[in-house]
Amino acid sequence: MGVSCSSPEKGISVVTVDFPPVNALPVRGWFALAEAVRGAGRDPGTRCVVLAAEGRGFNAGVDIKEIQAAGQEALIGANQGCAEAFAAVYECGTPVVAAVQGFCLGGGIGLIGNADAVVASEDAVFGLPELDRGALGAATHLARLVPQHLMRTLYFTGRTVSAAELHAHGSVWRVVPRAELPEAALGLAREIAAKDGGLLRMAKAAINGIDPVDVRRSYRFEQGFTFEAALSGLAGRVRDTFGRQGRQGKEGA
Repeated sequence: MGVSCSSPEKGISVVTVDFPPVNALPVRGWFALAEAVRGAGRDPGTRCVVLAAEGRGFNAGVDIKEIQAAGQEALIGANQGCAEAFAAVYECGTPVVAAVQGFCLGGGIGLIGNADAVVASEDAVFGLPELDRGALGAATHLARLVPQHLMRTLYFTGRTVSAAELHAHGSVWRVVPRAELPEAALGLAREIAAKDGGLLRMAKAAINGIDPVDVRRSYRFEQGFTFEAALSGLAGRVRDTFGRQGRQGKEGA
């Protein structure tokens, strides 16, 4: 349980997240993920990083129960941890391929929205149920996956979209049966890692340099409203209703 790293093939590092039952990450989990991705990217032998997860789904966002129990201290930690994890993926020295199965919600969108490529299983669903959880954020990253009006509709409703829909929008590279996901992600990573390592790092820096949106600053701006909602008491009132009734698009804790 936790965050682990492996090197199944030369030039490829796999960072795997495993926080049962639904990969809703505690504060320490987000910081551990950031450290693992940055460490893999700093390794001169790494040419591509695969971000994967064990269990039912890829990521269910932050651990709401931890925030309910610890209050503002946990909220501040979660916001800082998410910001660091998202930035670690975006700023990783080498390309990052996300391998997504099952649900990818909340913070999961932040991770894949900052990845360089996404491979998904046929059962994967993607969404931002933030408004139902008393939070705001990651619209920055959802906007990198779908067109503007669809992003707004998904954000305001909390609905999810399928891997096939994201593939149609061009933000998912391949959609495969769940059993084939690890090999599909490794296959893409293998193709990337076959390139010259030095040029790959230059290419990643160059592409980030021409990005029209400063994703770190944009996300931190969004998080300011999360703090405002928390300080006003609005976030707590909404968060306390989380999980009491089934709502479309919810998958985890």
